[in-house]
Amino acid sequence: MRIGIFLGHPAHFHLFRNTISFLMDKGHKVYLIIKKKDILEDLVKREGYNYVVIREGRSNTKAGLIKSVLKMEIEMVKVLRSYKIELLSGSTLSFASRVICRIPVIVTGEDDSNVVPRYAGMVYPYSSCILTPVVCNNGKWEKKSIKYNSYHELAYLHPNHFSPDKQIVEKYFSVEKPYFIIRFAKLNAHHDNGIQGINAEIAQRIIDILKPYGDIYITSERELEPQFEQYRMAINPLDIHHVMAFAQMYIGDSQTMAAEAGVLGVPFVRFNDFVGKIGYLRELEDVYQLGFGIRTNEKEKLFSTISQVVEMKDRTNVFQQRRARMLSEKIDYAQFLTWFIENYPRSAKIMRENPDYQYSFK
Repeated sequence: MRIGIFLGHPAHFHLFRNTISFLMDKGHKVYLIIKKKDILEDLVKREGYNYVVIREGRSNTKAGLIKSVLKMEIEMVKVLRSYKIELLSGSTLSFASRVICRIPVIVTGEDDSNVVPRYAGMVYPYSSCILTPVVCNNGKWEKKSIKYNSYHELAYLHPNHFSPDKQIVEKYFSVEKPYFIIRFAKLNAHHDNGIQGINAEIAQRIIDILKPYGDIYITSERELEPQFEQYRMAINPLDIHHVMAFAQMYIGDSQTMAAEAGVLGVPFVRFNDFVGKIGYLRELEDVYQLGFGIRTNEKEKLFSTISQVVEMKDRTNVFQQRRARMLSEKIDYAQFLTWFIENYPRSAKIMRENPDYQYSFK
């Protein structure tokens, strides 16, 4: 089968990385279609994949977003027809694929539809199927949704696919001294409108709390203030999960890296105004107690939570036990996603009739 995979964000590269390899190994032709977003193209190049870039105009206004999407849809039609693609998957455009080219579109997402309303409103109506975690609320598109008991992050950080390697970390610094990772996101996507995160004053207070306990490394999408440059972590993006796995704690205003820390059993503290709104992160925080979500009007709670976690006795063992419980209840999403794409639409029928079939992928 000729399969198109659309990647719109660096997180989507990690999500599909194993599935792309599995599909290729099974003899399928896989074509990557990407947007230029942050380090996405660098990740794809480093992996040695062939790919096509679809260009967009960036705008956070509704009219600008619609214009950008229309431009991308036109380019998508050209790509789909050029490579004679038979099925498209990803966090993807769907009108061009389903309506114009008449091929199945499996949309993969993990955000509740009310968190990404513009995206959901433009993509979900034309999708063949929406594939999301069981805790995700897809609103009026629930009927076309297939739910699985896992997370995007377990497509690449499940122990079936990822083993933390201290030697990789040692390329950058010693793992013998405790260290913490702080992440600053841009928070400038259309669904980030009005969302706040960690500012310079808050960052300095966090650093002051953590300094007595170990080294501090900052990874940032946005420009850093001069006083924080000394903490910047220069790293191959493909190595970040190894570095994350041996950290004492992750603190940041990014959703994805918080979830990555959580599934690795590294305590996370997430500080932004998405707290309480995203189902899979609520589950990681409230059900599995792998992290803490704190809203931006609760600054003192942020500082006290960081202090409590860093002073927690036997912290590493406690969080690894919580991780083990989570893993025992979740499926290997990379294996499930590979099966679902390869066998669509029969796979959707199987899941609707017997959702427990997914537990074959442990």
